[in-house]
Amino acid sequence: MPALYALAAEGSLPAGFTVVGAGRSALTDEEFRADMREGVEKYGRIHLREDVWERFAAGLRYATYEFDAPDGFDHLKSVLGEADRERGTAGNRLLYFSTPPNAVLPLAERLNAAGLTTQEPGTFVRTIIEKPFGRDLATARALNAGLHTAFVEEQIYRIDHYLGKETVQNLLVFRFANGIFEPLWNRQYIDHVQITVAEEIGVEGRGSYYEEAGALRDIVQNHIMQLVAIVGMEAPSNFQAEMVRDEKVKLLRAVRPIHPDDALSHSVRGQYSAGYIDGQPVPGYREEKGVAPDSLRETFVALKVDIDNWRWAGTPFYLRTGKRLPKRSTEIVIQFRRVPHSPFAGSVPLAAGAVPEDGIEPNLLILRIQPDEGITLRFGAKIPGQALRIESVNMDFMYGTAFREQSPDAYERLLLDCMLGDPTLFAREDEVEEAWRFCTAILDGWRAHPPDRTNCPNYPAGTWGPEESQEFMARDGRAWHIP
Repeated sequence: MPALYALAAEGSLPAGFTVVGAGRSALTDEEFRADMREGVEKYGRIHLREDVWERFAAGLRYATYEFDAPDGFDHLKSVLGEADRERGTAGNRLLYFSTPPNAVLPLAERLNAAGLTTQEPGTFVRTIIEKPFGRDLATARALNAGLHTAFVEEQIYRIDHYLGKETVQNLLVFRFANGIFEPLWNRQYIDHVQITVAEEIGVEGRGSYYEEAGALRDIVQNHIMQLVAIVGMEAPSNFQAEMVRDEKVKLLRAVRPIHPDDALSHSVRGQYSAGYIDGQPVPGYREEKGVAPDSLRETFVALKVDIDNWRWAGTPFYLRTGKRLPKRSTEIVIQFRRVPHSPFAGSVPLAAGAVPEDGIEPNLLILRIQPDEGITLRFGAKIPGQALRIESVNMDFMYGTAFREQSPDAYERLLLDCMLGDPTLFAREDEVEEAWRFCTAILDGWRAHPPDRTNCPNYPAGTWGPEESQEFMARDGRAWHIP
């Protein structure tokens, strides 16, 4: 709702734009508007203005439905009909499923039976489905097949808010609108790629959900695999939606599944214990509400991913995500290969944390997705003075200072794209299934090699995950970049 209000405040929505909240609880239109106003005031990017709110709130309605009654959706149909007649919405509808995962298919079937999913000539009916898109490859395929009984694929928009973030979109521009980097964007010049999604928060009251999901299903299968696809994809011939999504799918198909026998050498699982975040004590995962006291569910995962194509063969992607880490940060780090021969060997002091013999750190390209969106290029420079000393310096681009305009919230972009019928930043059916193909292989390996109960939990809250994740990188002569 804050995203919709921001679109209205910026003039991106037509005057007749209408939101119909639908639920089983009884609410009046006025009560619904009051609840939505509270959400906008509390979470909105744009400060609420009374004149804008009055215009926007005039289009807020509420309808109740009874899921199991034969005529249970009649009230919703009636309210939508009123909007068509009084607000000029003309049958164009966007159905946003804000429901538990197990309610998606039954709700789609009921909406279809009520005639609310059919597109009449000259109108559109689209639906937004929130993650998770299944629990593994089999359930994802079943979900897609079930949705297709009510909607054709072109009507389905699987939303992943990471794809609406400015830096993720800018990555496409950065790669394909600049001649300087794309020639280097391959195995010849890049040593490896790191993608980190770190969270300070714990499960935030979602213990029961997290017990079913875990870090791999919650973050890797969707957010991180989408980032892998965008970093690794080939250039599309144009930026039409299907061209972009075709290239993402090709990349995901090239990701080598981790064989169950290799699960332990190519992945690290972790679970946080009690610790400190910003100097404040926080409970361990097993102490969270809804979590089993002997739970083995992972809250941290690190993976080594190989991509079997000409661009990336031999250049690994290292992925990690975790809860209760020292800071909130999502970043992509491109580490370039070291210089083949250094004429400065023996004359350069080792930088802190550096291990190369000549002390010259590798060049890094760091794309920060959150919280401080921007791009950093790190390269070596001579320190002023008589001695020949080299130190890494940063060349920074920050969204917050480079542009006068404030970056829109990810949901603003994605909701507007859906209304306009642009699916570029939404996951297609085959994208979801290819991501699950990779993640399901990991889950199979983990089942074959259950975690050691004597080593769980294995990292305190406020640290960068289990020690095994550092050793995991050190085996390859590499180290995680600390955001």
